[in-house]
This record gives sequence, C-alpha cells and structure tokens, in this order.
Amino acid sequence: MVNLLKKRQSKQTGSVLTTFAIATFSLQILVLILFIIQGLNIRQLSLRKPPNFVQMIDGKTPTVTDELARDTESISLFVSKTMTAMFNWSGNLPPQNIEEVAKPKPDPGIQVRTLKGGNRNVTTSTWIASFAISEDFRKGLLSAIAELTPPEVFANNSSQNITAQLVIKRLYPPQKIAPGKWRVGMVADLVQTKRSDNRRKVTAFNKDLLVRAVDYFPYPLSENSTDLQKAIYSTRTDKLEIYEIRNLCLIDEYNSPDDQTKQCLNNKSNSNFLR
Repeated sequence: MVNLLKKRQSKQTGSVLTTFAIATFSLQILVLILFIIQGLNIRQLSLRKPPNFVQMIDGKTPTVTDELARDTESISLFVSKTMTAMFNWSGNLPPQNIEEVAKPKPDPGIQVRTLKGGNRNVTTSTWIASFAISEDFRKGLLSAIAELTPPEVFANNSSQNITAQLVIKRLYPPQKIAPGKWRVGMVADLVQTKRSDNRRKVTAFNKDLLVRAVDYFPYPLSENSTDLQKAIYSTRTDKLEIYEIRNLCLIDEYNSPDDQTKQCLNNKSNSNFLR
C-alpha cells in the first residue's frame, strides 16, 4: 500500500514538473516573438522617411503633406538663396561671428578642376552652396563656375580685387513638370565690379532651373563640427535640389503654350547650361 502511494506521488510530481517545464518554455518562446516584433517595429521607424510639413498661411498648425509636395514660396526662396550664394563673390569668407563682420577674413578659395583640364578656384560660398545641386550635376557646374570666376576675386591687392553679385530681376513662379519636380525661370544679371575704379561688367544670366524634391535625414552634428560642416549640412535642410540648369528662352510669356516653349527650345540646340 505504501509503495503504491509513493508511485502515485512520484507520477504526480513528474507530471507537475513536466507541465511547469512546458509552460516555462512556451513563455520564453512568446517573449522571444515579442522581442522580434518590437525589433522589427523599431527598424521600420528608423527607416521611415521624415514627414514634410507646410505652414498654413493663416498660422494654423503645420499639416503633413505628400512627401513630394513642396510649397511654391519655399521653392522660389530655395532657388534665390542658392543662386545668390553661388554667384556672389566678395573675396571674403562668410562671417561666423560679429568680429568677422567688421573685419572679414580673405577667401583663399577652393580649387576644382575645370572642364578644360586645368585647376581654378571657386569661392568658399560657391562651394558650400553647390551642395544644394544634385551630385551628378554638381561637379560639372563647379567646373563651369571656376572658369567664370576671375582670379582677381582672390587677390589681396585692393587695386586688382574684383567682386561679383548676382542681381535677380525676376523669378518666375515654379511650374510643376512632374510629381516632385518643378521648373523655375530666373532673369538676372551677373555684375562684376573692380574695386579700384568701380568699373562694372554686366553679363546677362537668364536661366531655367529644374528643381526636384529629395529626402533628407537630419543626422545630428557633433559639438566639435566645423563651421564649414555646419554650413554644408544646412544646405540640404530644404529637401530640394537643382538637377539641371538651362539657358532661359525669353518669349512673350514664361507660361506660354507648350508648343511655343518646345519651339523655343528646339531653336536653341545649345540651350543647356552644362548638359
């Protein structure tokens, strides 16, 4: 009788241990599955594109829009800011503090290779602003600007020094040509001035700029980042880039019918600025 009771107790104990082991194992599997799901969710959040916001005219809370949508005023401001920075050649570095505003540092320029094979300098502000240009277009554009930039821009001698300024006369409203792509016409003059006698050379600079929306991931900069790195970083915050520049075909109206525009472009086989 005693042996029978011991056998029953042993069976019950083994059954309880087996049930406990199965329950523990199942719980561990469940926890592992939850960890995997959580990890996948975190990865999806890290890869998700940041939403775009547009400030409403009446001051309401910014509204999330399509990732390719951009406000027309923002596009115009981006084009104006980028082109002005690229073609305003003062011979000085952009000021970083109040002291440098009163006493600017001379710009040594940044050397790039020209289309003809030689090396020429572009201004530091031009080089920084060029990061708002698409990567496949940026190198050729810098080479062309280097050939346009007079060496006297970097001369320390005031009698030889030349400055330049892009005077934008008119910036046409952006025309949407495809989802996330716009065409912006610019009528401007590139005014070069010799400081010694204020003689000026005015060159018409009428261009068609093709702009497109791009992704931007705001990676934080370290505290010891240089002013140059911060400036380059800031050029991409508009989530826009210029991917082509053409000579602007001036006709009666910029927003003319498509057949007139095509005819105007066809009559100028060399209408592209660089391409």
